[in-house]
Amino acid sequence: MKFEITATSSKSLARLGQLTTPHGQISMPTFMPVGTSAAVKTLAPWELEELGAQIILANAYHLHLRPGSKLIADQGGLHKWMNWPKPILTDSGGYQAYSLGTTRSKMAKTTNDGVRFYSHLDGAKHMFTPESVLDVQADLGSDIAMVLDDCPPIDASEKRVESAVIRTTNWAKQSIDYWQKHDNNGRALFGIIQGGLFENLRLRSMDEIQALPVDGIAIGGVAIASEGKDKINQAVDFIAPKLDQSRPHYLMGVGEPTDLINMIHRGMDMFDCVLPTRLARHGAFWTGDYQRLDIRLSKFKQDSQPLDPNCQCLACQHFSRSYLRHLFINKEMLASRMLSYHNLWVIFRLLDRIHQAIANNRFVTDFAQFLG
Repeated sequence: MKFEITATSSKSLARLGQLTTPHGQISMPTFMPVGTSAAVKTLAPWELEELGAQIILANAYHLHLRPGSKLIADQGGLHKWMNWPKPILTDSGGYQAYSLGTTRSKMAKTTNDGVRFYSHLDGAKHMFTPESVLDVQADLGSDIAMVLDDCPPIDASEKRVESAVIRTTNWAKQSIDYWQKHDNNGRALFGIIQGGLFENLRLRSMDEIQALPVDGIAIGGVAIASEGKDKINQAVDFIAPKLDQSRPHYLMGVGEPTDLINMIHRGMDMFDCVLPTRLARHGAFWTGDYQRLDIRLSKFKQDSQPLDPNCQCLACQHFSRSYLRHLFINKEMLASRMLSYHNLWVIFRLLDRIHQAIANNRFVTDFAQFLG
């Protein structure tokens, strides 16, 4: 893997970069649509390419449980199996193991050895370790693999968060030792910073992870917050100016357009989120000024305008709000597909604007109204 910074903002931490992977280059900042089970919901791979996606994310936890990573390996790996020719990042599955791996009678448990959990599908017992999640991701054949980390609840005590920081660092060291014993064919391994909303622990985790020979730096544990965006911003602000500038910065789980602007302002390069397609499946869509509207509202019943009058996506070129509302009310799949297509179009056109603004050193000027 190779990462090169190509432009920076003089009034911001925003930057442009190029990341080279076994399946092609990625221009940063970038957004990764989430293909939890090896598909971005309602959309085909060629539609994602039309929209401008350069990389997608797949979920190791879900694919490990069904159909199993060995089956995917036997099918030639994720790229061949799902017919996606561009880069793929896989998460470790640790967060899902803890958050989903609990039944009514059995609790998921994080120990120094890993995460013991019970399948949400059939209740079967499983264990994720720093080594086993790398084996799963190797089977999947992703271009970027994530280490196993301990991601405590956002309201966890300082003592619990400190234990998560210690465990995350130890697991990262184990992961690197295991990773270096294998031929990874140019694939990358990213470390993860934890620390919750505690500045001392964020800085400690950053120092410990950045001291390791990982290819990229991810920031975890901020997008699960119900604390409000000011707290999320604060958690990132603790470490943003001190992040290693020679490696990609990946902020996990962020996907609201205005959040992308603010986090690119703070020097973040990579993002993933289910939000664009999840909102679409609930009838929500973004306008060109990044406001969120609900297609189910009665005021759209006779509205002949497209979702956004200034949008050039296929959904807006061909369908009105009235028609898409009718489809959604009647549970026609085309509505969710078109809203998903539109929402991702908004995200990728925003990134186009951001790239142009940084290249012209106008990022803060062009996006001042959104910065906070």
